[in-house]
Amino acid sequence: MKLVTVAEMRAIEQEADAGGLTYDLMMQHAGRNLADAVLDLMAAAEAEEELQVLGLVGPGNNGGDTLVALARLAEKGWKARAYLVRRKAEKDALTAALEKAGGEIHLAEKDADFQQLQSFIETADVLLDGVLGTGFKLPLKEEIGRVLAAAQEILTEVEWPPLAVAVDCPSGVDCETGQAAAETIPADVTVTMAAVKQGLLKLPAFDLVGELRVVGIGPLEGLASWQAIRDEAAEAGLVSGLLPPRPSDAHKGTFGTALIAAGSVNYTGAALLAGRAAYLSGAGLVTLAVPAPLHTALAGQFPEATWLLLPHEAGVIASDAAEVLGRHLERVTALLLGPGFGLEETTGHFLSALLRGAAKKTAGGRIGFVQPADGGSDPGALRLPPLVLDADGLKLLAKIDHWAALLPAPAVLTPHPGEMAVLTGLTVDEIQRSRLETARRFAQTWGHVVVLKGAFTVVAAPDGRTTTIPVATPALARAGSGDVLAGLIVGLRAQGVEAYAAAVAGAWLHARAGLLALEMLGNPASVLAGDVLEAIPDALNEIT
Repeated sequence: MKLVTVAEMRAIEQEADAGGLTYDLMMQHAGRNLADAVLDLMAAAEAEEELQVLGLVGPGNNGGDTLVALARLAEKGWKARAYLVRRKAEKDALTAALEKAGGEIHLAEKDADFQQLQSFIETADVLLDGVLGTGFKLPLKEEIGRVLAAAQEILTEVEWPPLAVAVDCPSGVDCETGQAAAETIPADVTVTMAAVKQGLLKLPAFDLVGELRVVGIGPLEGLASWQAIRDEAAEAGLVSGLLPPRPSDAHKGTFGTALIAAGSVNYTGAALLAGRAAYLSGAGLVTLAVPAPLHTALAGQFPEATWLLLPHEAGVIASDAAEVLGRHLERVTALLLGPGFGLEETTGHFLSALLRGAAKKTAGGRIGFVQPADGGSDPGALRLPPLVLDADGLKLLAKIDHWAALLPAPAVLTPHPGEMAVLTGLTVDEIQRSRLETARRFAQTWGHVVVLKGAFTVVAAPDGRTTTIPVATPALARAGSGDVLAGLIVGLRAQGVEAYAAAVAGAWLHARAGLLALEMLGNPASVLAGDVLEAIPDALNEIT
């Protein structure tokens, strides 16, 4: 699903109109597709009487889309009513078409006490909210605000409220900023036209959107303004296409080896969460490289893993662990660094030594970490596999000069806003105010994929593309959740999925697993990272 600003959507429509896909044609496409979406939503309804739909119809294009949809539903046998808000019925071809199809037209201006509105809502199966569209800016006009407030109150009092379907966006939402009027009717489903508007994936608007669906407004693929859009919102169909095949004649080598260097005595579980997530993503073999004292605590909980025990200092990875790790990379197809590292200086030295690539084969065939005497490249130098960096690994990374040039490109970086602040020098507030553009800017600057975690996680590629995960839930706001995400991504990288695709698929699966865990447990306060982990198979089952 393409993700657009209001200005970008306006430019697309203008180019389409100039090219022959007129505004009237776009409205006809949008309205018919909206009606089809309603029919799909209500396909399972077993009504003894005809289904009823009420449309709140405003003066703009969203009102026009709604009238077209009402006429189509009337033609399908529905009882369709339009309740016009600041829109005149006279000389309106769309209201005439609705009446011709058997629909009814009613005027809000003649319903001062909203008794008519109440009776219509009480009998409706579906309420179409088509009062205001993407061009809306706060504050609400008084007359529109009164109608929306009345409808909102009636909906809270009705014993069996209709399915509330917002047309393009809930009326009262600013589709640029995500701000919303208090009178905005919360939607069960928002059917948005052509592309998702960026404001719908911001709070508080997102909490009013409900399920998000996109329908077409006509052929746009040939438009330069459409092709120029580099931002998208992830959805199940997109992610399904990113997952690697699993042929019947596969063996464990088919699906790669993920090596996960993680953990310390203070963060023992990080390695376990990341390792299990890597396996659940489909990796063929997962090796955990951990400080030696952690092995006893973890091995009994993870019999499927193989182990690489690293030198340690007081239970954290020691600087000379780089040599040990370097000797075990030959068959590794993806490497994760960082979960549970801690911030001790010796672990920072380990990361620096590993990334600086100062390895060469000694006469005995052993890999060491000494620069060639002439300063040139060494044919025996250590080559790092595709890389994912997370958590404390990112904070330690920020202390290494010119770190971006040391990573095999493109690496995947998975910072939360605090870690992003350490990497960039920006404040957390600056990052949060402009999450999408911040992720894009630094992915391009560094030449690596950035996964900016949080509500509406943004995945940004070095070439300027971004994908936003349309999920915001406190169920994922829990220690260990990021370890699960990093494990998913490295597991997909190990299977040969390219960096940006692995980051998008991993972030979507992680978010979906969080929602499924929430459904299972019922309260976001009770969702642990392990619950998210256990829900990964269900998330995969939904799309494979």
